Amino acid sequence: MAGLARWCFRHRFVVLVSWIVGLIVLVGLGSVWGTNYANSFSLPGTPSTQGLQLLQTKASSQSGDQDQLVWKTSTGTVRDAAVEQRMAATMAAIAKMPEIASVTSPYSAAGAQQISKDGTTAYAVVAFTQQANKLQDADVKNVVTTADAAATSSLKVAMTGSAVDQVNQTAASSSEGIGVLAAAAVLFLAFGSLFAMVLPILTAIFGLGAGITVVDLLTHVFSIGSLAPTLSALIGLGVGIDYAVFIVTRHRRNLMRGLSPEESVALALNTSGRAVLFAGGTVCIALLGMLVLGISFLNGVAIASALTVVCTVLSSITLLPALLGILNMKVLSRRQRRRLVERGPEPAEATGFWAAWARVVEKRSKILALAAVVVMGLLVVPVHSIFLGHSDDGTSPTTSTSRQAYDMLADGFGAGFNGPLQIVVQAGSGGMDSAQYDKLATALKGASDVGLVEAAPLKPGAQIGIMEVYPISSPDSKQTSALIGTLRGSVIPQATSGTSMTVYVTGSTAIFYDFAHVLDSKLPEFIGVIVVLGFLLLLLAFRSLAIPLTAAVMNLLGAGAAFGLLTAVFEWGWGLNLLGLGSSGPIEAFLPVMMLSILFGLSMDYQVFLVSRMHEEWTHTHDTRRAVRIGQAETGRVISAAATIMICVFMAFVFGGQRVIAEFGIGLASAVAIDAFIIRTVLVPSAMQLLGKANWWIPAWLDRVMPHVTVDPPESAQAHRSDAPALEDAGVSS
Repeated sequence: MAGLARWCFRHRFVVLVSWIVGLIVLVGLGSVWGTNYANSFSLPGTPSTQGLQLLQTKASSQSGDQDQLVWKTSTGTVRDAAVEQRMAATMAAIAKMPEIASVTSPYSAAGAQQISKDGTTAYAVVAFTQQANKLQDADVKNVVTTADAAATSSLKVAMTGSAVDQVNQTAASSSEGIGVLAAAAVLFLAFGSLFAMVLPILTAIFGLGAGITVVDLLTHVFSIGSLAPTLSALIGLGVGIDYAVFIVTRHRRNLMRGLSPEESVALALNTSGRAVLFAGGTVCIALLGMLVLGISFLNGVAIASALTVVCTVLSSITLLPALLGILNMKVLSRRQRRRLVERGPEPAEATGFWAAWARVVEKRSKILALAAVVVMGLLVVPVHSIFLGHSDDGTSPTTSTSRQAYDMLADGFGAGFNGPLQIVVQAGSGGMDSAQYDKLATALKGASDVGLVEAAPLKPGAQIGIMEVYPISSPDSKQTSALIGTLRGSVIPQATSGTSMTVYVTGSTAIFYDFAHVLDSKLPEFIGVIVVLGFLLLLLAFRSLAIPLTAAVMNLLGAGAAFGLLTAVFEWGWGLNLLGLGSSGPIEAFLPVMMLSILFGLSMDYQVFLVSRMHEEWTHTHDTRRAVRIGQAETGRVISAAATIMICVFMAFVFGGQRVIAEFGIGLASAVAIDAFIIRTVLVPSAMQLLGKANWWIPAWLDRVMPHVTVDPPESAQAHRSDAPALEDAGVSS
């Protein structure tokens, strides 16, 4: 790493120009080829997927997404001539649009039940030719625009459904800018230098820009969802700034201790740069661990996020040394440069708040460890009530068209009308028996929590029958999830016993139900894999059993605390109104897997930077108490600053208008806060002080067979010497 640092330092302008040209080329290719994001995921073998595939094969015209056009009048009823004429014209216009299979009007015989009992609310079923993820946004937007144009002062019109939700999501385009501004403020306070503030941000922007453009190009090769670039930006911006901060901080400290700029950059990259490389690798491995789940939706997000992290790491270990070479001693503030000239190099041992806090932890390790465990335990409590599912339009802000349509349907017909279950009936070898088909419909009507069942009439010789089951409860409720289980587990098997019919419960609500259950069943195995992986990586890095074992326990405890806060906010509704995030609802089913992957990597970042400095001191003195104290004193400030930056970046994405991204933002921000200010500031150093020399113990036989990998090699004695060129390059006379 030192060799790479010296080369980049000496060829600084070549490196900078290469990055600029490379980024311009990538952006140019992206503008020519465009993007091909696809929000699709498959759950092979699940009943909802089997039913959907059957529809696509046998009844393709009825397999598309079905959304609702809803209207409500404040005067008279929807049957008034003026209202009927206006909405009939709107439905006729929509029916002629591309990607529209049919529009079932409430004014037709087939849609007679689509008018509320009080006559003030009605809806039309807008059937698209394909599922939402395969529709062109422009086609769906034309439908929504036509619907909106029908509204008057006394007639409210809105649309809801998967296709509408997909095009109405507010892009978090300003979130990156807000995050960068917040990070800049924290960096300026931490460094006191404008140039030092700009370096981490510039490095992260270059890495993030390269990562996102590469992902854009890869959408033509892999199936990557539209959530991927926003999530990649959230992760890449956070870790990119953090990685640069660690290297810049080490470089500035080296300069203040008397090293020349080139020697300082080489040493910073050979110590903190190695840790960045190791930490970035663990983040990528954790993200790519989602590939073992076999879910295409997560595969694309994992690949996109991992590639973005790779680009930020490359930027940190190549572009950053070049930028440090360009700035030379100006990476220090004027006051620091003046002090360096007047007083000479700083002492090797850290001073200030974090040095004092490290001494407190050393003396009060038992009490502080107990207090930290109690706090973490309280934060974990809400996890016991966590409900994984899919938040429907009822959790959206009241200003959105989907939420308005949802509320009108819920008021006029009941909450279950916002997420009907689709029952697909496949005839046996003898063809469809109409009596058995009617018997099934009757059984479905009698099931608990079912409000209405609509059975499509059978055509002569039909092999496929379709029914719509409208639950009483909302699509995202526990009652609707229980209903799906009841229909599949008892109602349908009893009604079809002795027949040759095969029945599938599908539709968007059932698909998300299956999605949640598939992920829930694989979650323990996934957690086991990433915990074992983390243990092995830390074992290899620090040649210790205690360090990776305590890290595994604390990482799980930290993740549990973060999920506890997430549950309290989004499921219990604490602070949702203040944040403008709509109403309470379930946590997205895929969020635990993705968050655990990200948190595993981020936790490893701080663990590596903290313990590597302790390990470095241990190799010098073999004094555990001193090693832990010095390690915490020298990394406390940079870890807290880096964590604050990451929290600001993550929280900036909370206000982007997308509930899913807001869940990630709050979840990751709280996890980083817990990790940096409780686990790495109190719990880890306290535990290591209590363990003493046991921190560094490893069986002799295991030490012999393991390969030797150094994350943060000890600094040489020469690295600490006073170097005259550093004073000459300071550019400040006494």
